[in-house]
Amino acid sequence: MFVLYGLLANLILILSPIIIFIRLLKGKEDLNRFKEKFAFYKRKKVSGKLIWFHGASVGEMLSVIPLIEKLEKDKKVKQILITSNTISSSNILSNLKLKKTIHQFFPIDTNYHSQKFINYWKPSVAIFIDSEIWPNMIVNIKKKSIPLILLNARITDKSFRKWKIFSSSTKNLFKKFDLCLSSSLKTKKYLKLLGAKKIKFIGNLKFSESEKNVNSLSNKLKKKFLSRKIWCASSTHGIEEKICATTHKRLKNKYKNLLTIIIPRHINRTKKIINIIKKLDLKIHLHDSKKEMDNKTDIYLVNSFGQTKSFFKMCKIVFLGGSMIKHGGQNPLEAARYGCKILHGTYIWNFDEIYALLKKYKMSNKVMNSNQLTHKVDEMFNNKNNSKNLELKIRNLGGIILNSTLKEINFYINR
Repeated sequence: MFVLYGLLANLILILSPIIIFIRLLKGKEDLNRFKEKFAFYKRKKVSGKLIWFHGASVGEMLSVIPLIEKLEKDKKVKQILITSNTISSSNILSNLKLKKTIHQFFPIDTNYHSQKFINYWKPSVAIFIDSEIWPNMIVNIKKKSIPLILLNARITDKSFRKWKIFSSSTKNLFKKFDLCLSSSLKTKKYLKLLGAKKIKFIGNLKFSESEKNVNSLSNKLKKKFLSRKIWCASSTHGIEEKICATTHKRLKNKYKNLLTIIIPRHINRTKKIINIIKKLDLKIHLHDSKKEMDNKTDIYLVNSFGQTKSFFKMCKIVFLGGSMIKHGGQNPLEAARYGCKILHGTYIWNFDEIYALLKKYKMSNKVMNSNQLTHKVDEMFNNKNNSKNLELKIRNLGGIILNSTLKEINFYINR
């Protein structure tokens, strides 16, 4: 597998000028920073211990922010480096204004570029988040005897089957992790079968929450929302925006002041979503618009990152996307932490254990189509939301998981 992977990584490197150019045209690369993917850096490493976190995109980055806030207070830690692959995750981190923490883009995973990255940043501990497995980087990290942790590890049924194809190489790769902190019992079982040696299940780090207050919406906008009957569709994909907009249209006759907030998973789809909604003869307001939202707005479309919590704080009915298509769902914990009643589709295998917990406390409901979604939203508008007990339980559990995770990481930081 390693030989084949090496050839593939080098092929990507050869094609990278074309790939980068296309991504620049699509707005998926930063013109001023794409060189970071070739291990050219403008930011400097400070002297002392550097803790490195790597996650694919927004979700992975947000899951470790509570942990990073704790590490920022540790005097032994001089710098925290976060790498990711997307502009959106970079933008979110810049808005958080953390003192010791910087963001860089993850380099192309060739043997040369991974070595160059490690030699430049010299991390004291390397922490990969969720399901981020990069063979060349992992091999070179261990050549330098740097402690390597897989944090909040998640192995889905699909990814497990793929890893099993290369059984021998997979075991050689996973055994290089000094510690794997599993996000679920299922993942713990899969990690053991894949060859990981030291595995612990503390709980899903996404139960924890940031210390920062959620207040990104203006008071004027909050008043507008409070004057309307609102519900929210978050992390939507594909056909889900049309399903939610259709639900709005069906409920509009009953609730004259109805407002549906749609937060798509990928905001680069904004133009496409606008066209879909306009065909339903519904009036749209964009979140980043400088104009004031009027009282006839049907759909409030959030076309910027990092403010989902603010909307969950306002809306107590939330449809979680990626679940009416075969995507596997999106994490419902953030919405649950704010006491939201959660609606979801059939396809939630990525977070089945979390949804099982929410179902137990009657905090989530499955809907299979627009008719069922319409019925449930209508029903929830007329039912009192008694969710304070679960909010408190999630908050307490999150604190325990966060402190236990920090203890595990500190063992390697203090070595």
